[in-house]
Amino acid sequence: MSAPLPKPEARVPSVHTLPNGVRVVCDPIPGLQTVALSVVAGRGARWEDAHRSGWSHLLEHMVFKGAGGRSARDIVEVIEAEGGQINAATGYERTSYQVRALAGGLDLGSAVLSDLVLRPSMDAGDLAREKQVVGQEIAEAADAPDDLVFELAQEVAFAAHPLGRPILGTNESIGRATPDTLGAWRSAIYGAQSLVVSAAGAVEEGELLRLAERDFGAANGQMLPEPEAAAFTGGERAVAKRLEQANVVLLLPAVGAMHPDYFALRLLAEILGGGMASRLFQEARERRGLAYAIDAYSETYSDTGVLGIFAGCAAGDAEELAKVAAGEIEGMLTPVGEAELARAKAQLKGAMFMARESPLARAEQAAAQVLMFDRVLSPEEVAAEVDAVTAGDLVRLTGQILANRNAAVAVLGPKSALKAAPAFRRALFG
Repeated sequence: MSAPLPKPEARVPSVHTLPNGVRVVCDPIPGLQTVALSVVAGRGARWEDAHRSGWSHLLEHMVFKGAGGRSARDIVEVIEAEGGQINAATGYERTSYQVRALAGGLDLGSAVLSDLVLRPSMDAGDLAREKQVVGQEIAEAADAPDDLVFELAQEVAFAAHPLGRPILGTNESIGRATPDTLGAWRSAIYGAQSLVVSAAGAVEEGELLRLAERDFGAANGQMLPEPEAAAFTGGERAVAKRLEQANVVLLLPAVGAMHPDYFALRLLAEILGGGMASRLFQEARERRGLAYAIDAYSETYSDTGVLGIFAGCAAGDAEELAKVAAGEIEGMLTPVGEAELARAKAQLKGAMFMARESPLARAEQAAAQVLMFDRVLSPEEVAAEVDAVTAGDLVRLTGQILANRNAAVAVLGPKSALKAAPAFRRALFG
Protein backbone atom coordinates (compact mmCIF):
# COMPACT_ATOMS: atom_id res chain seq x y z
CA MET A 1 0.00 0.00 0.00
CA SER A 2 1.21 3.51 -0.75
CA ALA A 3 1.43 6.22 1.89
CA PRO A 4 -1.96 7.61 2.94
CA LEU A 5 -3.13 10.81 1.30
CA PRO A 6 -2.93 14.00 3.40
CA LYS A 7 -6.20 15.45 4.62
CA PRO A 8 -7.94 17.14 1.66
CA GLU A 9 -7.50 20.87 1.46
CA ALA A 10 -10.49 23.14 1.90
CA ARG A 11 -10.49 24.51 -1.63
CA VAL A 12 -8.73 24.49 -4.97
CA PRO A 13 -7.09 27.81 -5.90
CA SER A 14 -9.37 30.02 -7.98
CA VAL A 15 -8.40 31.04 -11.53
CA HIS A 16 -9.66 34.21 -13.22
CA THR A 17 -8.94 35.81 -16.59
CA LEU A 18 -8.71 39.57 -17.03
CA PRO A 19 -10.27 41.11 -20.17
CA ASN A 20 -6.84 41.38 -21.82
CA GLY A 21 -6.07 37.68 -21.28
CA VAL A 22 -3.85 37.85 -18.19
CA ARG A 23 -4.76 34.99 -15.85
CA VAL A 24 -4.87 35.36 -12.06
CA VAL A 25 -4.56 32.56 -9.50
CA CYS A 26 -5.54 33.06 -5.86
CA ASP A 27 -4.52 30.43 -3.27
CA PRO A 28 -5.26 31.57 0.31
CA ILE A 29 -3.50 29.54 3.01
CA PRO A 30 -5.13 30.01 6.43
CA GLY A 31 -2.90 30.94 9.34
CA LEU A 32 -0.01 32.40 7.35
CA GLN A 33 1.45 35.82 8.05
CA THR A 34 3.21 36.08 4.67
CA VAL A 35 2.22 36.12 1.02
CA ALA A 36 4.05 35.00 -2.12
CA LEU A 37 3.34 36.68 -5.43
CA SER A 38 4.67 35.31 -8.72
CA VAL A 39 4.25 36.90 -12.12
CA VAL A 40 5.10 34.18 -14.61
CA ALA A 41 5.44 34.52 -18.37
CA GLY A 42 4.96 31.29 -20.28
CA ARG A 43 7.91 32.11 -22.52
CA GLY A 44 11.64 31.65 -22.12
CA ALA A 45 14.84 30.59 -23.80
CA ARG A 46 13.09 28.01 -25.96
CA TRP A 47 11.60 30.81 -28.07
CA GLU A 48 15.01 32.26 -28.92
CA ASP A 49 16.79 31.75 -32.21
CA ALA A 50 20.58 31.43 -32.24
CA HIS A 51 20.93 35.17 -32.90
CA ARG A 52 19.05 36.01 -29.69
CA SER A 53 20.32 33.18 -27.51
CA GLY A 54 20.39 34.29 -23.89
CA TRP A 55 18.21 37.36 -24.41
CA SER A 56 15.41 36.16 -22.11
CA HIS A 57 17.88 35.77 -19.25
CA LEU A 58 19.59 39.07 -20.09
CA LEU A 59 16.18 40.77 -20.06
CA GLU A 60 15.43 39.30 -16.64
CA HIS A 61 18.63 40.95 -15.39
CA MET A 62 17.96 44.25 -17.13
CA VAL A 63 14.51 44.95 -15.71
CA PHE A 64 16.07 45.14 -12.23
CA LYS A 65 18.34 47.99 -13.38
CA GLY A 66 15.41 50.39 -13.38
CA ALA A 67 11.64 50.25 -13.92
CA GLY A 68 8.59 52.42 -13.41
CA GLY A 69 10.68 55.39 -12.30
CA ARG A 70 12.56 53.40 -9.65
CA SER A 71 16.31 52.91 -9.79
CA ALA A 72 17.95 49.51 -9.32
CA ARG A 73 18.54 50.35 -5.66
CA ASP A 74 15.01 51.65 -5.18
CA ILE A 75 13.51 48.40 -6.52
CA VAL A 76 15.14 46.22 -3.89
CA GLU A 77 15.08 48.75 -1.04
CA VAL A 78 11.35 49.44 -1.29
CA ILE A 79 10.62 45.70 -1.00
CA GLU A 80 13.19 44.97 1.71
CA ALA A 81 12.10 47.98 3.76
CA GLU A 82 8.75 46.22 4.24
CA GLY A 83 10.37 42.92 5.24
CA GLY A 84 10.04 41.37 1.79
CA GLN A 85 12.29 39.65 -0.73
CA ILE A 86 12.37 39.91 -4.52
CA ASN A 87 13.85 37.52 -7.08
CA ALA A 88 13.48 36.19 -10.61
CA ALA A 89 14.40 33.14 -12.70
CA THR A 90 14.57 32.28 -16.40
CA GLY A 91 13.96 28.81 -17.80
CA TYR A 92 13.46 27.32 -21.22
CA GLU A 93 9.67 27.62 -21.14
CA ARG A 94 8.93 30.15 -18.36
CA THR A 95 10.27 33.35 -16.84
CA SER A 96 9.24 34.16 -13.28
CA TYR A 97 9.33 37.27 -11.10
CA GLN A 98 8.68 36.73 -7.40
CA VAL A 99 8.03 38.70 -4.24
CA ARG A 100 7.75 37.29 -0.73
CA ALA A 101 6.18 39.75 1.70
CA LEU A 102 4.54 40.08 5.07
CA ALA A 103 0.76 40.03 5.16
CA GLY A 104 -0.43 43.31 3.70
CA GLY A 105 2.53 43.57 1.31
CA LEU A 106 0.62 42.43 -1.78
CA ASP A 107 -0.16 45.97 -2.99
CA LEU A 108 3.49 47.05 -3.11
CA GLY A 109 4.67 43.71 -4.47
CA SER A 110 2.21 43.79 -7.35
CA ALA A 111 3.12 47.39 -8.22
CA VAL A 112 6.85 46.65 -8.31
CA LEU A 113 6.53 43.43 -10.30
CA SER A 114 4.27 45.08 -12.86
CA ASP A 115 6.88 47.81 -13.34
CA LEU A 116 9.58 45.20 -13.90
CA VAL A 117 7.56 43.21 -16.41
CA LEU A 118 5.83 46.06 -18.25
CA ARG A 119 7.83 49.28 -17.71
CA PRO A 120 11.60 48.64 -17.50
CA SER A 121 13.91 51.57 -18.31
CA MET A 122 16.36 49.81 -20.70
CA ASP A 123 19.19 52.30 -20.28
CA ALA A 124 22.10 51.77 -22.70
CA GLY A 125 24.75 52.22 -20.00
CA ASP A 126 23.01 49.72 -17.72
CA LEU A 127 22.79 47.25 -20.58
CA ALA A 128 26.52 47.49 -21.28
CA ARG A 129 27.31 46.81 -17.62
CA GLU A 130 24.80 43.97 -17.35
CA LYS A 131 26.30 42.25 -20.38
CA GLN A 132 29.55 42.16 -18.41
CA VAL A 133 27.76 40.68 -15.41
CA VAL A 134 26.12 37.97 -17.51
CA GLY A 135 29.47 37.34 -19.17
CA GLN A 136 30.91 36.61 -15.73
CA GLU A 137 27.99 34.28 -15.06
CA ILE A 138 28.76 32.43 -18.32
CA ALA A 139 32.41 32.14 -17.32
CA GLU A 140 31.46 30.90 -13.85
CA ALA A 141 29.31 28.13 -15.35
CA ALA A 142 32.18 27.11 -17.64
CA ASP A 143 34.50 26.88 -14.62
CA ALA A 144 32.10 24.68 -12.61
CA PRO A 145 32.42 21.07 -13.86
CA ASP A 146 29.08 19.96 -12.44
CA ASP A 147 27.38 22.82 -14.32
CA LEU A 148 29.33 22.48 -17.54
CA VAL A 149 28.72 18.75 -17.89
CA PHE A 150 24.94 19.32 -17.86
CA GLU A 151 25.29 21.99 -20.56
CA LEU A 152 27.33 19.58 -22.66
CA ALA A 153 24.72 16.84 -22.25
CA GLN A 154 21.88 19.23 -23.12
CA GLU A 155 23.73 20.32 -26.25
CA VAL A 156 24.19 16.72 -27.36
CA ALA A 157 20.60 15.77 -26.56
CA PHE A 158 19.00 18.62 -28.55
CA ALA A 159 21.61 19.67 -31.11
CA ALA A 160 20.71 22.69 -33.28
CA HIS A 161 17.56 23.32 -31.20
CA PRO A 162 16.92 26.05 -28.60
CA LEU A 163 16.70 23.36 -25.88
CA GLY A 164 20.27 22.46 -26.74
CA ARG A 165 21.61 25.96 -26.11
CA PRO A 166 22.47 27.29 -22.64
CA ILE A 167 19.86 29.59 -21.10
CA LEU A 168 22.65 32.11 -20.44
CA GLY A 169 23.50 32.34 -24.14
CA THR A 170 27.01 33.28 -25.27
CA ASN A 171 29.01 36.48 -25.03
CA GLU A 172 28.56 36.90 -28.76
CA SER A 173 24.78 36.46 -28.78
CA ILE A 174 24.04 38.70 -25.78
CA GLY A 175 26.45 41.25 -27.22
CA ARG A 176 24.03 41.79 -30.12
CA ALA A 177 21.24 43.10 -27.87
CA THR A 178 20.48 46.84 -27.83
CA PRO A 179 17.96 48.67 -25.64
CA ASP A 180 15.53 48.78 -28.57
CA THR A 181 15.89 45.16 -29.66
CA LEU A 182 15.75 43.88 -26.07
CA GLY A 183 12.69 46.04 -25.46
CA ALA A 184 11.02 44.51 -28.50
CA TRP A 185 11.90 41.07 -27.17
CA ARG A 186 10.26 41.99 -23.85
CA SER A 187 7.03 42.90 -25.67
CA ALA A 188 7.14 39.61 -27.52
CA ILE A 189 7.67 37.22 -24.61
CA TYR A 190 5.69 39.10 -21.95
CA GLY A 191 2.46 39.35 -23.94
CA ALA A 192 -0.74 39.53 -21.88
CA GLN A 193 -1.99 36.07 -22.84
CA SER A 194 1.29 34.49 -21.72
CA LEU A 195 1.21 36.12 -18.25
CA VAL A 196 -0.08 34.54 -15.04
CA VAL A 197 -0.30 36.48 -11.77
CA SER A 198 -0.29 33.92 -8.95
CA ALA A 199 -0.50 34.57 -5.20
CA ALA A 200 -0.48 32.16 -2.25
CA GLY A 201 -0.56 32.62 1.50
CA ALA A 202 -2.10 35.63 3.25
CA VAL A 203 -4.09 36.76 0.23
CA GLU A 204 -7.73 37.72 -0.26
CA GLU A 205 -9.30 37.08 -3.64
CA GLY A 206 -11.04 40.43 -4.07
CA GLU A 207 -7.88 42.41 -3.29
CA LEU A 208 -5.76 40.29 -5.63
CA LEU A 209 -8.16 40.74 -8.53
CA ARG A 210 -8.31 44.50 -7.94
CA LEU A 211 -4.53 44.76 -7.91
CA ALA A 212 -4.11 42.50 -10.92
CA GLU A 213 -6.52 44.64 -12.93
CA ARG A 214 -4.81 47.83 -11.76
CA ASP A 215 -1.27 46.65 -12.50
CA PHE A 216 -1.64 44.16 -15.36
CA GLY A 217 -5.00 45.03 -16.92
CA ALA A 218 -3.34 47.20 -19.57
CA ALA A 219 -0.67 44.66 -20.53
CA ASN A 220 -0.57 43.89 -24.21
CA GLY A 221 2.16 42.72 -26.58
CA GLN A 222 2.23 40.22 -29.39
CA MET A 223 1.89 36.48 -28.90
CA LEU A 224 4.88 34.58 -30.16
CA PRO A 225 4.00 31.46 -32.17
CA GLU A 226 4.59 28.09 -30.58
CA PRO A 227 8.27 27.10 -30.63
CA GLU A 228 9.60 24.49 -33.00
CA ALA A 229 9.07 20.89 -31.94
CA ALA A 230 12.00 19.34 -30.14
CA ALA A 231 13.77 16.24 -31.42
CA PHE A 232 16.22 14.22 -29.31
CA THR A 233 19.36 13.90 -31.44
CA GLY A 234 21.72 12.16 -29.03
CA GLY A 235 25.42 11.41 -29.29
CA GLU A 236 28.54 11.71 -27.18
CA ARG A 237 30.55 14.63 -25.84
CA ALA A 238 33.69 13.66 -23.94
CA VAL A 239 35.92 16.54 -22.83
CA ALA A 240 39.28 15.98 -21.19
CA LYS A 241 39.99 18.40 -18.36
CA ARG A 242 42.40 18.34 -15.46
CA LEU A 243 40.05 17.63 -12.57
CA GLU A 244 40.16 15.51 -9.47
CA GLN A 245 36.93 13.74 -10.41
CA ALA A 246 35.01 12.69 -13.51
CA ASN A 247 31.55 14.17 -14.05
CA VAL A 248 29.14 12.04 -16.06
CA VAL A 249 25.63 12.80 -17.38
CA LEU A 250 23.63 10.13 -19.19
CA LEU A 251 20.38 11.15 -20.92
CA LEU A 252 17.70 9.07 -22.63
CA PRO A 253 14.72 10.45 -24.61
CA ALA A 254 11.48 10.43 -22.62
CA VAL A 255 8.01 11.95 -22.47
CA GLY A 256 6.93 15.54 -21.79
CA ALA A 257 5.01 17.11 -18.93
CA MET A 258 1.66 16.84 -20.74
CA HIS A 259 2.06 13.15 -21.63
CA PRO A 260 -0.08 10.53 -19.86
CA ASP A 261 3.15 8.77 -18.77
CA TYR A 262 4.51 11.84 -16.99
CA PHE A 263 4.09 10.39 -13.51
CA ALA A 264 5.36 7.01 -14.65
CA LEU A 265 8.54 8.78 -15.76
CA ARG A 266 8.84 10.50 -12.38
CA LEU A 267 8.50 7.15 -10.63
CA LEU A 268 10.98 5.49 -12.99
CA ALA A 269 13.57 8.11 -12.07
CA GLU A 270 12.72 7.77 -8.37
CA ILE A 271 13.28 4.02 -8.38
CA LEU A 272 16.50 4.30 -10.37
CA GLY A 273 18.17 7.04 -8.38
CA GLY A 274 15.83 9.18 -6.34
CA GLY A 275 17.27 8.57 -2.90
CA MET A 276 19.55 6.49 -0.72
CA ALA A 277 17.34 3.41 -1.11
CA SER A 278 17.32 3.70 -4.91
CA ARG A 279 18.83 1.08 -7.18
CA LEU A 280 21.71 3.20 -8.45
CA PHE A 281 22.70 4.44 -5.00
CA GLN A 282 22.64 0.97 -3.55
CA GLU A 283 24.45 -0.74 -6.43
CA ALA A 284 26.93 1.91 -7.59
CA ARG A 285 27.78 3.50 -4.25
CA GLU A 286 26.91 1.14 -1.42
CA ARG A 287 27.79 -2.23 -2.97
CA ARG A 288 30.55 -1.28 -5.44
CA GLY A 289 31.89 2.03 -4.13
CA LEU A 290 32.05 3.48 -7.64
CA ALA A 291 30.70 6.95 -6.85
CA TYR A 292 30.12 9.29 -3.98
CA ALA A 293 27.35 11.18 -5.78
CA ILE A 294 24.89 9.48 -8.11
CA ASP A 295 21.24 10.15 -8.82
CA ALA A 296 18.58 9.83 -11.49
CA TYR A 297 16.08 12.49 -12.48
CA SER A 298 13.54 13.45 -15.11
CA GLU A 299 13.55 16.79 -16.92
CA THR A 300 10.34 17.57 -18.78
CA TYR A 301 9.16 20.25 -21.17
CA SER A 302 5.71 20.71 -22.69
CA ASP A 303 6.29 18.24 -25.54
CA THR A 304 9.37 16.19 -24.64
CA GLY A 305 11.64 15.19 -21.80
CA VAL A 306 14.65 13.18 -20.73
CA LEU A 307 15.48 10.51 -18.21
CA GLY A 308 18.84 11.48 -16.77
CA ILE A 309 21.58 10.10 -14.55
CA PHE A 310 24.35 12.19 -13.01
CA ALA A 311 27.42 10.82 -11.26
CA GLY A 312 30.66 12.15 -9.89
CA CYS A 313 33.32 9.48 -9.61
CA ALA A 314 37.01 8.67 -9.82
CA ALA A 315 38.21 8.77 -13.43
CA GLY A 316 39.20 5.13 -13.35
CA ASP A 317 35.71 4.09 -12.28
CA ALA A 318 33.76 6.06 -14.88
CA GLU A 319 33.61 3.34 -17.51
CA GLU A 320 32.43 0.70 -15.04
CA LEU A 321 29.94 3.15 -13.55
CA ALA A 322 28.44 3.76 -17.01
CA LYS A 323 27.98 0.02 -17.48
CA VAL A 324 26.33 -0.31 -14.07
CA ALA A 325 23.96 2.54 -14.90
CA ALA A 326 23.03 0.86 -18.18
CA GLY A 327 22.38 -2.39 -16.35
CA GLU A 328 20.09 -0.74 -13.82
CA ILE A 329 18.09 0.92 -16.60
CA GLU A 330 17.69 -2.43 -18.36
CA GLY A 331 16.65 -3.90 -15.03
CA MET A 332 13.52 -1.76 -15.18
CA LEU A 333 12.28 -4.01 -17.99
CA THR A 334 11.45 -6.48 -15.20
CA PRO A 335 8.42 -5.47 -13.09
CA VAL A 336 9.35 -3.88 -9.78
CA GLY A 337 8.03 -5.40 -6.59
CA GLU A 338 5.04 -4.01 -4.73
CA ALA A 339 7.10 -2.69 -1.81
CA GLU A 340 9.61 -0.89 -4.05
CA LEU A 341 6.87 0.72 -6.11
CA ALA A 342 5.02 1.79 -2.95
CA ARG A 343 8.20 3.37 -1.56
CA ALA A 344 8.73 5.33 -4.79
CA LYS A 345 5.14 6.56 -4.77
CA ALA A 346 5.43 7.62 -1.13
CA GLN A 347 8.67 9.47 -1.83
CA LEU A 348 7.26 11.27 -4.87
CA LYS A 349 4.07 12.31 -3.11
CA GLY A 350 6.05 13.32 -0.02
CA ALA A 351 8.27 15.60 -2.07
CA MET A 352 5.30 17.18 -3.83
CA PHE A 353 3.28 17.76 -0.66
CA MET A 354 6.28 19.06 1.28
CA ALA A 355 6.91 21.59 -1.47
CA ARG A 356 3.32 22.76 -1.11
CA GLU A 357 4.10 23.95 2.42
CA SER A 358 6.00 26.86 0.84
CA PRO A 359 3.71 29.66 -0.40
CA LEU A 360 6.19 30.57 -3.13
CA ALA A 361 6.36 26.99 -4.38
CA ARG A 362 2.56 26.86 -4.45
CA ALA A 363 2.27 30.13 -6.36
CA GLU A 364 4.89 29.01 -8.89
CA GLN A 365 3.39 25.54 -9.30
CA ALA A 366 -0.10 26.93 -9.82
CA ALA A 367 1.15 29.37 -12.47
CA ALA A 368 2.98 26.58 -14.29
CA GLN A 369 -0.14 24.40 -14.30
CA VAL A 370 -2.34 27.21 -15.59
CA LEU A 371 0.13 27.89 -18.40
CA MET A 372 0.23 24.23 -19.34
CA PHE A 373 -3.30 22.98 -18.58
CA ASP A 374 -5.29 26.21 -18.19
CA ARG A 375 -6.28 25.10 -14.69
CA VAL A 376 -4.80 24.19 -11.29
CA LEU A 377 -4.55 20.50 -10.40
CA SER A 378 -5.65 19.59 -6.89
CA PRO A 379 -3.26 17.63 -4.62
CA GLU A 380 -5.77 14.80 -4.53
CA GLU A 381 -5.86 14.65 -8.32
CA VAL A 382 -2.07 14.54 -8.53
CA ALA A 383 -1.85 11.86 -5.83
CA ALA A 384 -4.43 9.76 -7.65
CA GLU A 385 -2.37 9.99 -10.85
CA VAL A 386 0.71 8.80 -8.98
CA ASP A 387 -1.16 5.94 -7.31
CA ALA A 388 -2.59 4.80 -10.66
CA VAL A 389 0.86 3.98 -12.10
CA THR A 390 1.48 0.23 -12.20
CA ALA A 391 4.62 -1.87 -12.42
CA GLY A 392 3.53 -2.76 -15.94
CA ASP A 393 3.44 0.94 -16.86
CA LEU A 394 7.09 1.27 -15.82
CA VAL A 395 8.09 -1.75 -17.89
CA ARG A 396 6.23 -0.39 -20.91
CA LEU A 397 7.73 3.08 -20.57
CA THR A 398 11.26 1.69 -20.13
CA GLY A 399 10.78 -0.40 -23.26
CA GLN A 400 9.64 2.64 -25.22
CA ILE A 401 12.61 4.68 -24.00
CA LEU A 402 15.12 1.97 -24.94
CA ALA A 403 13.42 1.29 -28.27
CA ASN A 404 14.73 4.64 -29.47
CA ARG A 405 18.26 3.16 -29.26
CA ASN A 406 19.56 6.64 -28.62
CA ALA A 407 21.30 8.41 -25.75
CA ALA A 408 23.13 11.64 -25.04
CA VAL A 409 26.26 11.14 -22.96
CA ALA A 410 28.55 13.85 -21.61
CA VAL A 411 31.76 13.13 -19.72
CA LEU A 412 34.03 15.82 -18.29
CA GLY A 413 37.24 14.97 -16.48
CA PRO A 414 40.58 13.20 -16.77
CA LYS A 415 41.29 11.48 -20.07
CA SER A 416 40.91 8.00 -18.58
CA ALA A 417 37.25 8.78 -17.79
CA LEU A 418 36.25 9.51 -21.37
CA LYS A 419 35.71 5.85 -22.19
CA ALA A 420 32.50 6.03 -20.16
CA ALA A 421 30.65 7.68 -23.06
CA PRO A 422 30.91 4.84 -25.61
CA ALA A 423 30.72 2.25 -22.82
CA PHE A 424 27.24 3.39 -21.79
CA ARG A 425 25.88 3.29 -25.33
CA ARG A 426 27.44 -0.11 -26.05
CA ALA A 427 26.08 -1.56 -22.81
CA LEU A 428 22.54 -0.45 -23.68
CA PHE A 429 22.42 -0.85 -27.44
CA GLY A 430 25.34 -3.13 -28.39
